[in-house]
Amino acid sequence: MLRARIFLMAFLLAVQSQSQTSLGAATAKLAPSAQQRKTSEPYSGDLSIFESPGRDERLQINRVMDILSIHSGKSVADIGAGSGWFTVRAAKRVGAGGAVYAVDINPEAVRYISDRAGKEKLANVKEILSKPDDPLLPRDSVDAVLLLKTYHEVAHPVELLRNLRASLRAGAKVGIIDRNGNGEDHGIGSDVVIREAKEAGYRLMEKYDFVKGDKMDYFLVFTAGE
Repeated sequence: MLRARIFLMAFLLAVQSQSQTSLGAATAKLAPSAQQRKTSEPYSGDLSIFESPGRDERLQINRVMDILSIHSGKSVADIGAGSGWFTVRAAKRVGAGGAVYAVDINPEAVRYISDRAGKEKLANVKEILSKPDDPLLPRDSVDAVLLLKTYHEVAHPVELLRNLRASLRAGAKVGIIDRNGNGEDHGIGSDVVIREAKEAGYRLMEKYDFVKGDKMDYFLVFTAGE
């Protein structure tokens, strides 16, 4: 009788241990999605909304391009290009000897920019219909990147930044302009961006708050880590 009781207790302990192991494995599988931060729904409305008068001055976009070393002959990526607002400004600055990749996951935006570049006779603009986690840029192709009010919409930010690295030339700068928020309110905290960029293998070079002058927007500049 005693031997039977000992056997039964050992069996029950083994079953309990196996259940806990299975539960732990299931929890581990669920962890990544549970930890995934909130993001805003990508904008899909009227693209002309980005062409508001005075936006150049509010965002101090020329100063932004100076900091990113965007000048004649350089190659630039505009990730989350939308209406092409930044694309056309960068294209005019880099000139015929440079190039601007207008990257967006929205086919309508890509078509819009293609039509706009044609109308404005900007032959140095190259449109790319990208993936949510990969900009699909050519390898070793860009000297500077800007994500302008786009990062809070990126569902897979670490993966996107990792996939971006192969396209960066030596010394390339990656700029992110956004506003402070919780991810789903069309903003994301700068500390979150810095943490995710570090995880993807980037080093923070500079942090600015001059864009718009309301201290809500920030401008971060990264470079690929060694």
